[in-house]
Amino acid sequence: MRYAIDIAPLGELADPDAFVRLAVAAEAAGWDGVSTWDSLGVSMGTVAPDPFVVLAAAASATTRLRLIMSVVALPRRRPQLVAQSAATLDRWSHGRLVLGVGSGGDPGDFEPFGEPFEAKARIARMDEGLALVDAFLRAEPVNHEGPAYAARGVSAVGPRSVQEPRPPIWIGGMKPGALRRAARWDGWIGIATSEDGSSLVLTPDAFGSMVERLDAERAAAGRAEAPFDVGLFAFSEPTDRDLVARYAAAGATWWLESLSPMRGSLDDQLARVEAGPPR
Repeated sequence: MRYAIDIAPLGELADPDAFVRLAVAAEAAGWDGVSTWDSLGVSMGTVAPDPFVVLAAAASATTRLRLIMSVVALPRRRPQLVAQSAATLDRWSHGRLVLGVGSGGDPGDFEPFGEPFEAKARIARMDEGLALVDAFLRAEPVNHEGPAYAARGVSAVGPRSVQEPRPPIWIGGMKPGALRRAARWDGWIGIATSEDGSSLVLTPDAFGSMVERLDAERAAAGRAEAPFDVGLFAFSEPTDRDLVARYAAAGATWWLESLSPMRGSLDDQLARVEAGPPR
């Protein structure tokens, strides 16, 4: 099991300075990564920073933390721009990026800007866009005419990533369709926390059942032996080692410790980070 802090980019934590302070403290305290998500904050009455920019800031201030995008809301972003940002960040960080992708679950990130939020449309755009992001990052020739996107005679977008053939791609989501999609890629991110990120609501046994379903999907896709990570948004105190071990036994390979304004002030978050991961 590896351990990252997951920073909800809202309220006091929307300040890039705060984000970098938490990342620097995490590296010093022995955490393995820093994670954040893609939000505009509109529906929560706040603002949020660009996730690629704050992860780049964290990359500049650290040397070994994995930089986990968990997750970019791909249906509201152009795939060529996502590929460009991801490749640039992986290059700048010397190969530390994990690119998490999802369909976006917050209507405030879509509807106020005239973008469709209907689930079927979002998922279709995500699937189409993700295939393009994958090809762009691999520097493969792309000729695509789709319902949402086009790429005509494109061979690469952005600088060549350090990781080969591209940064790992993880899929976020809790529904069966998300598990099926994740099985075709490099990882899955599940959610064990309550909506405010302050408690656990998914038990280790329930999580283990989802991992078993995911393993079956990977076997059906002929990918049972391919490298694969399972991340989990979760909540702990430093003494919760036995509980964390149960999630590890159920299949988690990354513990993403949820930090949000609901857990207290920036000083409270720093104190939790400095206490170290629940190894």
